[in-house]
Amino acid sequence: MSIREPKYWIIVASKDHVKSAMEQGIAQSCHGKFAPLKRMRKDDFLLFYSGKMTLGKPESCQEFTAIGKVIDNEIYLYQVSEDFCPSRRNIDFFESKDTSIIPLINDLDFIQNKESWGYPFRFGILEINQHDFDLISSKMLQN
Repeated sequence: MSIREPKYWIIVASKDHVKSAMEQGIAQSCHGKFAPLKRMRKDDFLLFYSGKMTLGKPESCQEFTAIGKVIDNEIYLYQVSEDFCPSRRNIDFFESKDTSIIPLINDLDFIQNKESWGYPFRFGILEINQHDFDLISSKMLQN
């Protein structure tokens, strides 16, 4: 049986939602959908990118706002309200600082068109390579 190398992911969410997720030790993606979270496995690494400060409001953020590691292979449903029951995963968040994407754009492989750099974030979740993860995490994990 071969050991699976970790994968590296970015979830897109407003900064207010990311900070709430950090407090709860969880990840949700794409408005609580199951399928995106199913792509992740225990020991994969995860970054959160926040294009906006607050969901539904225009103030931009354009920062990586959290970093962590998938704790287990469990995906579970959590009843938030009568009509919202999103899928979640447990995440071990690392102490980090919010980091602007702007100075990193030219060095990130997942951004192929540097003029339309926001394009890769349109689906709410994406897999990135280790180079990009290492570059972003090196900025976020600085003291």
